[in-house]
Amino acid sequence: MFIRDCWYVAAWVHEIPDQGLFHRTILGEPLLLYRLANGSTVALEDRCCHRHAPLSLGKREGDCVRCGYHGLMFDPQGQCVDAPGLDRVPPRACVRTYPVAVRNQWVFVWMGDAALADMALLPDNFSCDHPEWHYQPGYLHYDTPYLLICDNLLDFSHLSYVHENTLGGSTRIAQSRPLVERVPRGIRVTRHVPDVPPSAYWQSFHPFTTNVDRWFIYDFVLPGTLLMDSGGRPTGRDESDMSDAVRLHSCQTLTPETETTTHYFFQQAYHAPAPDPETTATIFRGLLAAFEEDRHMITAQHRNTVLAPFAPMLPLGMDLALVQFRRLIDAELAREQTRLDNATTGTAPRTIPIQPQQETPHAA
Repeated sequence: MFIRDCWYVAAWVHEIPDQGLFHRTILGEPLLLYRLANGSTVALEDRCCHRHAPLSLGKREGDCVRCGYHGLMFDPQGQCVDAPGLDRVPPRACVRTYPVAVRNQWVFVWMGDAALADMALLPDNFSCDHPEWHYQPGYLHYDTPYLLICDNLLDFSHLSYVHENTLGGSTRIAQSRPLVERVPRGIRVTRHVPDVPPSAYWQSFHPFTTNVDRWFIYDFVLPGTLLMDSGGRPTGRDESDMSDAVRLHSCQTLTPETETTTHYFFQQAYHAPAPDPETTATIFRGLLAAFEEDRHMITAQHRNTVLAPFAPMLPLGMDLALVQFRRLIDAELAREQTRLDNATTGTAPRTIPIQPQQETPHAA
């Protein structure tokens, strides 16, 4: 089961073409995304109501989409406005529409009750579109359930082992005990690791000649988004001294494709007055190499869980954050179920008004 009354990232802004059609499956539902003439983005069910052909295999006609199978044409509200060969369009000829919000280069889709879509629930991914933070956007596809990836991001002790030669570089990371706190709709994890060798990843774009004091401070919020301040400075420096420090902000989010596959959108931004193309490329290459290490491990883990689906896992102390986050998910699922149970009976219309919303760039 998935939480539905929340925003999921469907794409980076650059993935959706200005004139074409873009498909992505989210929570097991096929979605079609495209831009209107005014630049806003809409999301429709990517399944024609006639014979269930994907509308993404059709073509644009102005702000409408014509199915490539039998020619039914749908407007941005999901209503069929032309049915070749019929004297009139049946009123029931429609497809579902989804609320869309665009914030800081991420395109979000609300997968639940459209009446509950709330812009205040969007995560603060400010570094994805800020003049002083620079990065290359990334995407990975996982053949694993999204919760296994959430677990990985909630426990950074694995950096000492999975990422020994990339992001990690010291067993002291695993030995340090994080502070885990509740924040609205999520968990905050704070980990300080003093006087350790700089990671190979850092050395590739910001060489150090001394040990460093490292920090990781991040919020992990529903349904699966990490917003992290991390970095390090030469050991012994005052915390206010950023003169020779690595300072990074990362935005990573997980969107379930199906019960067993996941979309992973990520970036690692560095702070500077202006971007340096070589630094940007080096940071991205190093991050991608590390994330491939994660994917290799989590995919192998998933294969083992499939072989023994009822074998229990042994909870340990380093699981505190991920256990608390799983409880948040269970509580949200229960809340949604209660709302559905208390809802009045009746059939809701399949189409909903769409009001694509674009926020001002560089919103913090």
